[in-house]
Amino acid sequence: MPISWSLNRILIQQQRGAGVEIDQAVLEAAAGAEESVGMKGLRAVALLGAGATGLLGLAGLAHADESEHGLSAPDYPWPHNGILSSYDHSSIRRGHQVFQTVCAACHSASLVAYRDLIGVAYTEDEVKVLASEVEVQDGPNDEGEMYSRPGKPSDHFQNPYPNENAARFANGGAYPPDLSLITKARHNGQNYVFALLTGYRDPPAGVSVREGLHYNPYFVGGAIAMPKMLTDGGVEYDDGTVATESQMAKDVVTFLSWAAEPEMDERKLAGFKWILVFTLALFSAGYFKRWKWSPVKSRKLVLDVIN
Repeated sequence: MPISWSLNRILIQQQRGAGVEIDQAVLEAAAGAEESVGMKGLRAVALLGAGATGLLGLAGLAHADESEHGLSAPDYPWPHNGILSSYDHSSIRRGHQVFQTVCAACHSASLVAYRDLIGVAYTEDEVKVLASEVEVQDGPNDEGEMYSRPGKPSDHFQNPYPNENAARFANGGAYPPDLSLITKARHNGQNYVFALLTGYRDPPAGVSVREGLHYNPYFVGGAIAMPKMLTDGGVEYDDGTVATESQMAKDVVTFLSWAAEPEMDERKLAGFKWILVFTLALFSAGYFKRWKWSPVKSRKLVLDVIN
């Protein structure tokens, strides 16, 4: 409470003791001023409390996000993320090599067909050769039995396991997810997958990981059943690129990004065309408004009634 209002209050009390009549308006003004000062103090405390609550809420939100998605992955400069940038098709081809050599042993990509690779990473003849190297179960035949045949470009990537139970049994109870849409199905997509593939390390002091799991801070809970799969020189690229761990991770993430969004290049090109058309239409409208329609709209008609 300010000193001036305290002195006024003491003076008023002394005057009352001396039998002096005090104007009721003066008393009400003093009480109102004291109440106003008290309300300001309460408002300041309330604002401080709200700010502290907000900070605690943000901290709790960050903790909940980490517990739900694992350690936040860094933002990597993917070359195809630009507005007018397209996929690196050489990287898609190398990424397919990594997928076939490393990932396809446990994971499927059932939404991708071999013919989708034509004109993207391989020629039509190369795709026919790739598909023919795979045995596909087909049928039933005329006798009602299933049979195996060489793959065709119209076939989709095959699942390495006949069913989910077999996949869990072969992987210690963990089920390897389908990777067709993995960069769209996971939080922070491409960055998460790249960080996960390159994020294996020894657990820090005080952290224990049970047998059969591997420490990876980017995975939910920090323990993942999949061991470290990418090592330097693990794949021999056709184009002679050095197959380092980060290079293989970058290539396979580019391939999986394309698998999840194969129409991205066409969509960006179509969007650029529409932007160009609308820009030309805007300039045309401005031209006709300023130099064609404006003189007509602003002209004055004079009616000569005398002549």
